[in-house]
Amino acid sequence: MIFVTGGAGYIGSHTCVELLDAGYDVTVFDNFSNSHPEALARVERITGKKLRLVRGDIRDRAALEMALRESGASAVIHFAGLKAVGESATQPLAYYDNNVVGTLRLLEAMGDCRVKTLVFSSSATVYGDPIRLPLTEDHPLSATNPYGRTKLIIEEILRDLHRSDPSWRLGLLRYFNPAGAHASGLIGEDPQGIPNNLLPFVGQVAVGRRVYLNVWGNDYPTPDGTGVRDYIHVVDLALGHLKALTALERSPTMAECLTVNLGTGTGYSVLDIVKAFEQTSGRSVPYKIASRRPGDIASCYADPQRAFELLGWRAERGLSAMCADAWRWQSMNPDGYRG
Repeated sequence: MIFVTGGAGYIGSHTCVELLDAGYDVTVFDNFSNSHPEALARVERITGKKLRLVRGDIRDRAALEMALRESGASAVIHFAGLKAVGESATQPLAYYDNNVVGTLRLLEAMGDCRVKTLVFSSSATVYGDPIRLPLTEDHPLSATNPYGRTKLIIEEILRDLHRSDPSWRLGLLRYFNPAGAHASGLIGEDPQGIPNNLLPFVGQVAVGRRVYLNVWGNDYPTPDGTGVRDYIHVVDLALGHLKALTALERSPTMAECLTVNLGTGTGYSVLDIVKAFEQTSGRSVPYKIASRRPGDIASCYADPQRAFELLGWRAERGLSAMCADAWRWQSMNPDGYRG
């Protein structure tokens, strides 16, 4: 049994599909603050398998401990948390409370239940403004916004925990930019309100829900002046969690936390994404240039070699698949799970 916090979210729901398909039993712990129960119903529809659901908040230590004990889980995959860079700058305390305090409560509950295997959803934001590219796992760590700082603090907590008790098996997966959707079109990214990530916003413009895309800055030192990111298909990302889980389960003890980048190694600009989406969907995506957002960086892409060496994992789906799958999800579900 695998205990998945935030399992109804974008990456969590796709990971639940892969876990169920791989033969794992799954318990999801989620408060649906930024997700919808329908996502889990569709996970069951895709896989033809049932999962257990416990509605709860990761800051609620007693509820966590009870759910963890009742599940009989052998490992935890931890997705739950707030994740919008811009919002974190205006609501930093909410981010420290949900992300850092929530993770502390989870680790305490895990310790009491003697569940000591954890795959943590970290982020490439822990590299701050890159000194060199591509980003390798030994790049200096820093953060340019409170969201990134919460991920960095949690990583430090996990490293301290492992140093204090090496029987913990901890995986830190530094994601780059998840995109796309399940090929069925049944699950995908369903942001509440205005999307924070590029691809769902582009999709909503293409489907007519929004008039145009704001491109935040065209004066970066990049080939076309717009920000460059490493976009990774959400299914590749989900499979990376299974590979990390397998690696941790096979290691009776670990000298350090398992820390890997999950990215493709290729950077695409905002305008590259717009053009690729227009090509895939056959729809126009009007955009306007706006000023840079605070906390954004010019360019960020991974060196994914360590994930291949340690996990045998590499991204297999390219930009055209990300756009095609995102468009299928968006066109089949123009109002997301609430449609």
